[in-house]
Amino acid sequence: MTQVQTHDRQPIPGVKETVAVSSGKGGVGKSTMCVNLAVALAAEGLSIGLMDTDIYGPNVPGMLGVSERPQVVPGTQTIRSVEAHGLSLISMGLLVEAGVPVIWRGPMLAKMVSQFLFSVEWGDLDILLLDLPPGTGDVQLTLTQMAPLTGAVIVTTSSTLALEDVGRGVQMFRQTDVPILGLIENMSTFTCDSCGSESHPFGHGGGASAASALDIPFLGEIPLDPSLRSGADDGTPAFISQPQSPASQAMRGISRGLLERLA
Repeated sequence: MTQVQTHDRQPIPGVKETVAVSSGKGGVGKSTMCVNLAVALAAEGLSIGLMDTDIYGPNVPGMLGVSERPQVVPGTQTIRSVEAHGLSLISMGLLVEAGVPVIWRGPMLAKMVSQFLFSVEWGDLDILLLDLPPGTGDVQLTLTQMAPLTGAVIVTTSSTLALEDVGRGVQMFRQTDVPILGLIENMSTFTCDSCGSESHPFGHGGGASAASALDIPFLGEIPLDPSLRSGADDGTPAFISQPQSPASQAMRGISRGLLERLA
């Protein structure tokens, strides 16, 4: 395969670490994980930014309950990020009317991603999280070429199809010299409220096995927890609205594990 050129990478003013949150397959809960990971990291006393790079399906603003339009910085061609739950946020969902589709080809995607990186006034951030769309397409290529990525976190379920795509994502990041900071297995276990029994609707243990086979760190498992869905629907992440839920407790451990990797 052709090695991707990465010589165009340049620093983002004020941003110390830049971490991509990725998934090979859609529907694994990547954006939900990214949003809750962001607020969990902020709870550790860090200054956190969140860049929603899913131009076609920008769901992050809804998950954070924000619809405020970003404002242009007077006398400049930059815009200010929007504040939500202590995070600095930018998303295509804040720039277009609700329900209006973005129908763009690859070059337009690349231009918008570049503007999000370098034409947004992020302020001083310890970590900027990038919520990537699924797969290995134009947005991923642009980011790995232009952004000074500290590393990537990959989200998966334990289903066979999702795990197959994990390998493709790992290969992409390795070809572009982006370190893999860890793998998260989402929806790993479901506990019945009535009887307390555990089941594994999407399988279980595949994330740890894949991480071992691919020689990447395993950050942990997140249970299939209704608080994650309700938090996303209500615009307040479960880590904030239900901090004692099983998913929030697991996310706290994963965020601290990620900080250890970054350190």
